[in-house]
Amino acid sequence: MRPSLMSTNALEQQPCVLLIQPDAMLAQSMSLDLQAAGYRTVMAVEPSQGLDLMVKAPPVMVVVDRAAGGDASLRFCKTLRQQGSRLPLLLIMARDQVEDRIACLESGADDYLLKPYRSEEFLKLVCFYLKTEVTEHEQLRFADLVLDLGLRQVLRNGRSIDLTLKEFELLKFLMEHPREVLPREQILENVWGSEFMGESNVIEVYIRYLRLKIEEEGERRLIQTVRGVGYVLREA
Repeated sequence: MRPSLMSTNALEQQPCVLLIQPDAMLAQSMSLDLQAAGYRTVMAVEPSQGLDLMVKAPPVMVVVDRAAGGDASLRFCKTLRQQGSRLPLLLIMARDQVEDRIACLESGADDYLLKPYRSEEFLKLVCFYLKTEVTEHEQLRFADLVLDLGLRQVLRNGRSIDLTLKEFELLKFLMEHPREVLPREQILENVWGSEFMGESNVIEVYIRYLRLKIEEEGERRLIQTVRGVGYVLREA
């Protein structure tokens, strides 16, 4: 149930989310969902407006539709990262092809949301990256790798590792089944859901990025490939 209109002062005290969205109806729907979750929105139609708006109203998260200027949206993401911004950055995309996921990750975006827009999925991402309503404090451990479910944080040898939501869920599933060979189909169903309609090699893409992050300091490989079957978390 969406909230009634709030006073201007109350809205100004809420954390701000910058939303770059050319579709007015979609922008309104997302803004109302964010308001229901306790955030106010500052909206732009094109990425070129984004940097100026961020100075006037510093956000806690940036959400940009790739349709807002095409490649300009990706350049906007890269510019933010080049300027040193570590704000959570989400892309909205119309396609779920491997090249789109790679473009998303290489642009510096933390994650993506697919159209058609679904409130529940969007707010799940917002909750994950802004770490709201966290009550769990359980940890999963394997070798020198620690996954904190409460803080939604991954540590290796004390080094903090930033993961996207899907990378986090993929690693969590592997750590819940240590030394167990997990077929690709089982990983897809448990991490992406039984209704996943994307390409089958989505797992390979995410395993590659996950390995790059958890082996960044030259640590030994923990996620092993079992050819023709799937993957297993074990020490070589």
